[in-house]
Amino acid sequence: MQWPKNMQLIDANVILRYLLNDNPEMSSKAKELVSSGNVYTKPEIIAEVIYVLKGVYQIDRNNIRTFIYSMLDDISCAEDKCVRMAIDIYSLVSLDFVDCLLIAYHKINKENVFSFDKKLNKHLDRYRQEQ
Repeated sequence: MQWPKNMQLIDANVILRYLLNDNPEMSSKAKELVSSGNVYTKPEIIAEVIYVLKGVYQIDRNNIRTFIYSMLDDISCAEDKCVRMAIDIYSLVSLDFVDCLLIAYHKINKENVFSFDKKLNKHLDRYRQEQ
């Protein structure tokens, strides 16, 4: 997707400050940027946000899902439908978010996914059987 030139791509740090409100100055600037409506992000940045929320802040998967859904209501994201499906899957199973994203790409975009990861393939097979 091609974003308008006035839109700014924001990174994981901006999103984390926006979500966590843990640094008054940076959080304020992040909120200002987001409220302008001129920001967007990408799935790989969401993956980093999730990695930090889980690994650094020890937030459980259901709360991460809530954070991401809240963020997606305010920040445009490439592959929004896939990211939403992936975070739903992530909250239910013990796969990494990127693996969940691959499942969503397969299910929504009809992309063929090949992997040597047995756990991922097991979940992909379930979705393949549904088609």
